[in-house]
Amino acid sequence: MSTQTAPADALLDLLTRLADDDLLLGHRNSEWTGMGPLLEEDIAFASMAQDQIGHALAFYELAHALGAPAPDDYAFLREPNAYKACHFVVAPIGDYAFSLVRHYLYDTAKALRLQALTRSTYAPLAELAQKLAREHKYHQLHGRTWVQQLAQGSDESRLRLQSALSEAYPMALGLFEPTPFTEALAQAGVQPTERSLETQWRTETESFLSGIGLSVPTADATPYLGGRRGYPSEYLLPLVLEMTEVIRQDPQAVW
Repeated sequence: MSTQTAPADALLDLLTRLADDDLLLGHRNSEWTGMGPLLEEDIAFASMAQDQIGHALAFYELAHALGAPAPDDYAFLREPNAYKACHFVVAPIGDYAFSLVRHYLYDTAKALRLQALTRSTYAPLAELAQKLAREHKYHQLHGRTWVQQLAQGSDESRLRLQSALSEAYPMALGLFEPTPFTEALAQAGVQPTERSLETQWRTETESFLSGIGLSVPTADATPYLGGRRGYPSEYLLPLVLEMTEVIRQDPQAVW
């Protein structure tokens, strides 16, 4: 294990990325409340959205300990181009097939990252990752179960999933967009490189998806990049404005 110490700005960048991804995808998933195809799924997406926002808060709290603003201020009072979320989590919910495929791809990536972070040399993050990994396993199980069920269901459900996967997979590669801090974090033992995490994710997702009869668009998948580096997608500004509507009316209000 490395004896180097990761720079504070590298740790802050990582924590911000983790928090922003969970916050914005949690907000997106909450849009299924009252709109799910089944009451069970309506409740499930709402519950997972709540968990994701709770995980975001935990990452923001670690970021605050490193000098970032208080969690609510950091989450809601930044300019849109200051968010470090990948384009994948910001995209609209689309139909249920897209949201389900995004759920599976994202939560598989998050599970692999959390598992790696349980061995992080940055003790506060390792401790948090151990806690979140226990909670997150139910999200991952839910995504795998429903993707498999629909892939092996009717012709229509399989075709809808395949179409969603072809759209979502290249976007999901943006989860592993490298940053200027990638190598420093790996050398200090905070987390593996993004390339290493992506390789693990590709292996796991391709094995599972091909095993249930879906075609993974790996050969010509061009990653959607820029979100980690302050180049937001067209969907970020409307999402942030909606998400921050209440606090922007009176940022000094005490609830």
